[in-house]
Amino acid sequence: MCEFVAERARKMKVKNGQLLELDISGIAFGGKGLAKVDGLTVFVDKTAPLDTVVARIVKRKKQYAEARVETVLKASPFRVDPPCIYSGFCGGCKWQFLNYDKQLIYKQQHVEESLKHIGNIEDAIVHPTKASPLIFEYRNKMEFSCSDRRWLLPEEMDQKDIDRDFAIGLHVPGTFYKVLDTRACLLQPELGNPILDDVRTHIRNSDAPVYGLHSHIGFWRFLMLRHSVAYDQWMVNIVTATEDRDEVKPLSDKLMETYPQIVSVVNNVTSRKAGVAIGEREIPLSGLAFIKDKIGEFEFEISANSFFQTNTRSAERLYKTVKEYAGLTGKETVVDLYSGTGAIAIYLSGSAKKVIGMEIVESAVTDAMNNCRLNGISNCRFILGDIKEGLKKLANSPDVMIIDPPRAGMHKDVVRRIIDMAPEKIVYVSCNPSTMARDLGILKDRYAVQEIQPIDMFPHTYHIESVARLALKPST
Repeated sequence: MCEFVAERARKMKVKNGQLLELDISGIAFGGKGLAKVDGLTVFVDKTAPLDTVVARIVKRKKQYAEARVETVLKASPFRVDPPCIYSGFCGGCKWQFLNYDKQLIYKQQHVEESLKHIGNIEDAIVHPTKASPLIFEYRNKMEFSCSDRRWLLPEEMDQKDIDRDFAIGLHVPGTFYKVLDTRACLLQPELGNPILDDVRTHIRNSDAPVYGLHSHIGFWRFLMLRHSVAYDQWMVNIVTATEDRDEVKPLSDKLMETYPQIVSVVNNVTSRKAGVAIGEREIPLSGLAFIKDKIGEFEFEISANSFFQTNTRSAERLYKTVKEYAGLTGKETVVDLYSGTGAIAIYLSGSAKKVIGMEIVESAVTDAMNNCRLNGISNCRFILGDIKEGLKKLANSPDVMIIDPPRAGMHKDVVRRIIDMAPEKIVYVSCNPSTMARDLGILKDRYAVQEIQPIDMFPHTYHIESVARLALKPST
């Protein structure tokens, strides 16, 4: 089993390299199992509550330790057999081994614990997590990295005929250079996998080299696939380090000929070393420059680098919750902070007098205005620039404010400005329970945090979206 018998967790000095027998009692935000050793918290990756494991301490800090599982002595009843061969090695969905109903419960608990421990908010109602309609094949966008080094699974280590100098796929969690040669990803719709395989074959047979993540030399960098749920259309975005139409056009032609569902193939070109699948310029290769999808009754044009919610079906549940919490009657002025490509503003437009979006990314504002035109909406306008400066330009306080900040949450100057403006209602949309709790903790002196609805956009991960409803407290 192990090279020596693990010590049972009693009073002891925990140190790096030590083997311990641990009872997993919970799951921390970040997805790791929780155990206690003489009052010390130990985080253990790839474990579930009620597991008993032998784990090795890999990092010892003053307040906590981290451990890696060596052996599962007693499996939790919450474990399931993951259907993906890459589960446990790929960073795409680390919770595949965990029963989905339990995933939803733990996500709700993470929101509750963040509110309590970070925001000092204990009286807000946190509803049970709304499930994703699909728990596999739910992602409408996937990015696969090319690499001149392949990271092998344990069972592949002794296979002599494996090409170790090529991979296109997903990363091992926490690394930029360890890329698995991913044959199939269960998170994308089924057709994405044969498309991925055809691209793999073409790149391997190409005279152009794949990109080296250490050397930063090579041609083929990323493959991005986008899928429209409403119309079952696909976009293929081939990201390369330099422009070479003669190299990418044959691939584009082959894909368009093989798959009628592909309506757009583009080539993004980037010389940047950063591992981000966004080009400095874009070259149309075949078909349209975008695909279309819908959320509710509204249609959106999605280009290769546009932002669009990754789980289309759950996004509609998210926006319905925002609309419900906003409680609009058609007479209200709504301000939508961090409005992105305008999806929430557009979704609320039919129930409000007017909606004003604020966004710092110019391309997102351009997309938002195009999406308004596409849907025949005339009561939305967008202010480009820094949010706190944009708020200063408003002549009057809005009736309702929608806040959908990035993972880092709001800047403290923005929070102070919101408090000064004192809109009657705030609907806060968050992808990060920690920063949401921090921001709501600052707002709670002026606002009652009435309820929070967690919504699962990312099954088999610890990530969770939340919608919070806040109401202005009466002046004293």
